[in-house]
This record gives sequence, C-alpha cells and structure tokens, in this order.
Amino acid sequence: MNNSHQPLLGALLILAAGLLLAINDGLSKYLTQLYPVILVVWVRYLVQTVLMVALFTPRMGRRVFVTLRPWPQLLRGVSLVAVSILFISGLRYIPLAEATAVIFLAPLMVTVASALLGEHINRSQWAAVVFSLLGVMLIVRPGSSLFTPAILLPFGAALSFTVYQLLTRRLAGTDHPVTSNFLASLVGATVLSVLVIFNWRTPTVTDVGLMVGLGCVTTLGHLLLTNAYRFASAATLAPFTYGQIVFAGLVGFIAFDQAPDLGAMLGIGMIIASGLGIAYMQGRSSPFK
Repeated sequence: MNNSHQPLLGALLILAAGLLLAINDGLSKYLTQLYPVILVVWVRYLVQTVLMVALFTPRMGRRVFVTLRPWPQLLRGVSLVAVSILFISGLRYIPLAEATAVIFLAPLMVTVASALLGEHINRSQWAAVVFSLLGVMLIVRPGSSLFTPAILLPFGAALSFTVYQLLTRRLAGTDHPVTSNFLASLVGATVLSVLVIFNWRTPTVTDVGLMVGLGCVTTLGHLLLTNAYRFASAATLAPFTYGQIVFAGLVGFIAFDQAPDLGAMLGIGMIIASGLGIAYMQGRSSPFK
C-alpha cells in the first residue's frame, strides 16, 4: 500500500537508488574494458538471483517462484536482459551521463507505445515526446563526438526498456512485485549462463569481487527504488528519479574524466524536462492522487 505521508523519505530513497545505480553503471563501464560484456552482466544477474532467494524466500516461501503469467514474465525477463546487454555495451563507447539520458527516453517511448495500443494521448504529451527527441538530436548532433553508430546501443536499450515497462504494467495486480523481479533475474541468469560459455574470460580474484559487488549494488539500488514508492506517489517522486542522470555525470567525470559538452547538457536538460512534463500530466490525469 502506498503511504504518501513521508515524501521526504521517498525522495531520499529514490536519490540513494539513483546514486547506487550510477555507481553500478560506472563499475560496469570499468569492468567491460577488461572483460566481455556478457560475462560481467552474467555475474550480476547470478548474484541478484541468489540474493533475492536469500532475502525473500524465508518470508514468502514458494510464492516467490509462482507466476500466473509465465509467458509475459519470460518476455519481460528477456527484455531486461536486452536492456542490460545493449546499455552496458554502449557504455564502452558512450559517456555515462549521455547514455543514461538516452535510456531515460523510455517513459516517453511508453507514451508513444500506449498511443499505438489505443490509449488517448493529448497534444501536450505529444509535444513532450517531440521535445525529448530534439534533445537526443542535440546530444548526438553532427560534429559531436557522439555522432557514431554506438549511440544506437543505448537507444536500443531504451526501446527494450519500453517493452519491459509495458509488460510490468500488464503484470501489475497479477503477480507479486517480488515474484516479477525474481523471475526477471532468473530469466536473465539462465539466458546469460548459455551465452557466457562463448564469452568466457577467467577474471582475477579482485575482479570477481568487483563483479559480485556489482550484483549487490544493483540489488540494493532496486530494493531502495521499489521501497521509495511506499512513502510517496510516482508523480511526487518523478523529479527525483532524474537525479540518476546527474549522478551518472559525476561518476563519469570522477572515474573516467568525461563531462558532457554544452550541447549535450542542453539535450539532457530537454529530455529531463520532457520526462517531468509527462509525469506531471499523468499525475493530473490519474484517479489515484
């Protein structure tokens, strides 16, 4: 049940989650300079799956594993694997802040997909979508260092994340959120266990520790993100979710000496403004305010 009487706590949890996820992306960027992307992502999913079993089965028992919608859950898990592989592959070539901004197009893509599925979208929402796309064009404008095919990787991740969000919406009220998150991790670990055979490189003991830490940080970040919505509404927390882009910029600057140029900063600002506009309009139209 949503408890909107503690919005400050919800905002702090969202910001903490954004910081952890930005650190996760920075660590992924570092590790994929040394090892195949599939290997790094596989360890992360494996750790997430084990942690979720350890954390939730004592309280929930078999309910963690049982779903009423196996095929949508399978597709949701596969779409999340695609997000991870595409986004982290993109981080090998694209700075953290810019890549993170592009994947934050997903809420706007959900708006477009909803329109294609027959949901009414007003002019203001369409304007926000167009404004965000102009922001992306500003980030990857001709002449910038990001005007390369590599930008398609985070864009593909955003498309996959759109599918993931649409399936999450469809499964809401059918399966327990813990079940959905566990099954997504399990599907990812299973698929990647096959792919890692062809992408194996034995890591050092230190790097194994970093990869395990990556899975722990990701799990904690998602738990904080989920729990934030117990204390405040999605509309209230929407502005704070974009803190992850700011944290990604800080991590990119500190760890990799990468900072967005003026054009990229303007484009990132346009994407954030568009996302906030969509969140505001959805909040006004929701009957659960």
